[in-house]
Amino acid sequence: MVEEGTERGPATEPLIVNRYNGNGVPSRKSSAITSSLVLGITVAASASFTCGYSGGYSSPAESGIIDELGLSVAEYSVFGSILTIGGMSGAIASGRISDFFGHKITFWILNIFYIMGWLAIAFSKEAWSLYLGRLSLGFGTAVFNYVGPVYVADITPKNLRGGFSSLVQAMTICSISVAYFVGSITYWRILALIESPRWLAKNGRDNEFETSLKCLRGMNADICQEADEIHDYTKNLQRSSGYKILDLFSSKYAYSVIVGVGLMLLQQLGGYKGFAYYANSIFYLAGFPSTTGIIAVAVTQIVMNILGILLIDTSGRRPLLMVSIVGAFFGCFLTGLSFLLQDLHCLEEITPILAFIGILIYMGFYSLGMSGIPWIIMSEIFPVNIKGSAGSLCNLVNWFCSWVVSYTFNFLLQWSSAGTFFIFSSISGLAIIFIAKLVPETKGRTLEEIQASITRGVQ
Repeated sequence: MVEEGTERGPATEPLIVNRYNGNGVPSRKSSAITSSLVLGITVAASASFTCGYSGGYSSPAESGIIDELGLSVAEYSVFGSILTIGGMSGAIASGRISDFFGHKITFWILNIFYIMGWLAIAFSKEAWSLYLGRLSLGFGTAVFNYVGPVYVADITPKNLRGGFSSLVQAMTICSISVAYFVGSITYWRILALIESPRWLAKNGRDNEFETSLKCLRGMNADICQEADEIHDYTKNLQRSSGYKILDLFSSKYAYSVIVGVGLMLLQQLGGYKGFAYYANSIFYLAGFPSTTGIIAVAVTQIVMNILGILLIDTSGRRPLLMVSIVGAFFGCFLTGLSFLLQDLHCLEEITPILAFIGILIYMGFYSLGMSGIPWIIMSEIFPVNIKGSAGSLCNLVNWFCSWVVSYTFNFLLQWSSAGTFFIFSSISGLAIIFIAKLVPETKGRTLEEIQASITRGVQ
């Protein structure tokens, strides 16, 4: 146990004192999968599902909302992108909310924003209520984007952390696919209402969730008591450390901040939100049947997500991320090439198929790793004393870049369809170099080992 008056080491050292295995890390059944762990992961996966559903909603609902409410292209672009404005607000607050309230109350906060958002959209008569609903969804989604990966990383043994983290992140992509499927056959108001009752029903499990937080790693009672003390110490450290956002840019934390922020920039500026939010428009411009294309994309994303979950703890984060971004680069380039050939009136009979293949490759390979692994790495690399501030910064950067892409995407397509996808493929090319040169491998290491080695500059 941690005795009163005992002086603690730096926050980058292992938090649990050398008591169990002689190397500063407690003895744990690292491979144990308990019912409490599964329950905790299920709760996080449920929240992740709504994150993706919120993003995927705008593509199948586009024609119905525009026709019924008479929105212009600019107004619908605001609807699509305003999710990210709410996201930026949530990103700024996410680290502080999680540090102050803890995981359980934070998940309750998500419930409130999700339910309000979906109900506002479902019963909208004017554009302003659509925007308010979308803002609410964005705020809740951004808070989860921080607390979800951190929560899963904290409760999961090191040898299972990658797989479980990928499973939770994969629910985001799978829910986009579900939104595509259901939206292709469902009225847009019903599509919104489908989600709100599901969150109301989930609230009945909160008592079980609270119990599951007490001991999620299959530890015995003594170690659980130790973990409770460490949790209290961690919260006190986070509240009393007095770290400001500018302190993140000190040399001590420069490497981890560059990696975290860089991955967030490149994840969004590669164009995924444009593909996801406006897939219907892309297929229409390419001359390919939209419904067929969206369903094919949905199936591909689910398959590639499952593959990513299976591979992440065997291949590692970095190799899987490299394969993912190389595939996304090639798919985006192929999509741009199809539109270029269309503009030049060359091989016009094959350009729709070429665009379809390019989109499938991009969406599939992005789902393999780039969609979720940056969030997993973000949850692993920051020491506890800066985790809240650093997580908020990464979250804010991610949502700002998401807003840039989602708002400008339709206007870029009007400017040049081919040029749009060549720009995004160029950014994916930069991401390949960034990952190859800077991103560390975190597979099979405890959070304390990762954070200590990064802070010391030892890779």
